[in-house]
Amino acid sequence: MGQNDLMGTAEDFADQFLRVTKQYLPHVARLCLISTFLEDGIRMWFQWSEQRDYIDSTWSCGYLLASSFVFLNLLGQLTGCILVLSRNFVQYACFGLFGIIALQTIAYSILWDLKFLMRSFRTSWARR
Repeated sequence: MGQNDLMGTAEDFADQFLRVTKQYLPHVARLCLISTFLEDGIRMWFQWSEQRDYIDSTWSCGYLLASSFVFLNLLGQLTGCILVLSRNFVQYACFGLFGIIALQTIAYSILWDLKFLMRSFRTSWARR
């Protein structure tokens, strides 16, 4: 079996694979892109009280305001994920998810946490 035969077989397999999976790949790609937001939203649902207590203790803002923040965060992330996956208002959903990132950066004091930033930098640098 020559190299041309092997390449032809590989191309035939790739063509057949793409024909079968073509309709599913955009959904899988979108799911991969929003997976972090989806995971964070689901985690907030299951760790509601811990998230609320953390915001309340960090900002001393009270139970109601901390609960409102966690609810806004959860709703924003899950709604954005649903809109992106359903291909409805994708641009607005992306802006909303970007807003959630900005809100979390301020609320969780991520911007000023040098240890967190260095760990994130090291992780992203190691992936390259």
